[in-house]
Amino acid sequence: MVDVEPFPAAPGAGEAGDAGAYEVQELPAPVAGPAEVVVDVERVGVCGTDAEFFTGAMAYLHQGHSTYPMRPGHEWAGRVAAVGDGVDPAWLGRRVMGDTMLGCGSCRRCRRGRQHVCEQRREVGIRGGVPGALAEQLAVPASSLHALPDSVDAVLGALVEPGGNALRAARAAAPAPGDRALVLGPGTIGLLVAMFLRASGAEVHLMGATDSSLAFARSLGFEHVWTEGSLPDVPFDAAVDASNAARLPDMALDLVEPGGRLVYIGLAGEPSRIDTRALVLKDVTATGVLSASLGLDATIRAYAAGWVDPRPLVAATVGLDEVGPVLAGERPAGSGPGPKIHVEP
Repeated sequence: MVDVEPFPAAPGAGEAGDAGAYEVQELPAPVAGPAEVVVDVERVGVCGTDAEFFTGAMAYLHQGHSTYPMRPGHEWAGRVAAVGDGVDPAWLGRRVMGDTMLGCGSCRRCRRGRQHVCEQRREVGIRGGVPGALAEQLAVPASSLHALPDSVDAVLGALVEPGGNALRAARAAAPAPGDRALVLGPGTIGLLVAMFLRASGAEVHLMGATDSSLAFARSLGFEHVWTEGSLPDVPFDAAVDASNAARLPDMALDLVEPGGRLVYIGLAGEPSRIDTRALVLKDVTATGVLSASLGLDATIRAYAAGWVDPRPLVAATVGLDEVGPVLAGERPAGSGPGPKIHVEP
């Protein structure tokens, strides 16, 4: 089996502990343990989190939740090739994607269906030493699987995980038909949030920083696309911060209408601050969104029905040998304008 692993160092890559190095390796094929399956990986999305691991910026590296070497990749779709003891053999041959968050299964949070915030959780390709999907095959717990219908192909399947995050954010924004919603940050998650908000009947506005990202948003049919300097002085019933800018959470609070809804799904590299006096005096409801877990099935249904079509977000598809430059932030030659790069192992 071939996989990709970022390492703390490789020949010529600097001292041990440095980020920014990777190898494509031949490894023994995974074996399905009890309650596990092995999946033939068809498609993997490269996420900003993967890039943060490659550069060494990811907080989990500094908090002891993750260590090098590691194999990233948590946005994936594939087909079940083998099942372990205790797994229903009906899973064999089924097309699936998987939940990133693997709770302990026994704590109070897990028992209440909140395994995504389990204190002892592991995260596929991210936390707790669970290898990710940047490989030909992947072993995961059968309990993490979500079946994909025929109408959700590998491209859409690998977009279910980011879509689940975005769907949860759009639901938290709770727009009534005709409400005006603002999304800060037109990256993959921001655009997916905007798509779900539009499908719910909201008037969607997007604010970004680069001409290229704003032009791409317009190409997706979003008419109300702005820079910070051109943002109109209109009331926003909901605001979603899908950016990585530390100052924008406070800006979102300033822009949202009294009695409105704030959703925070973006993460900055440094602490963000908001004035809770404004939150209280404006009677605003604020929600933080971590993980797609509670939105995966609904996202699959939305894709299958054509309610939301995220395919244009994929700018290019590369092989495992080309993953390193993508993790380093390079766009493959001939890429389209979308923000997402896929890998076909």
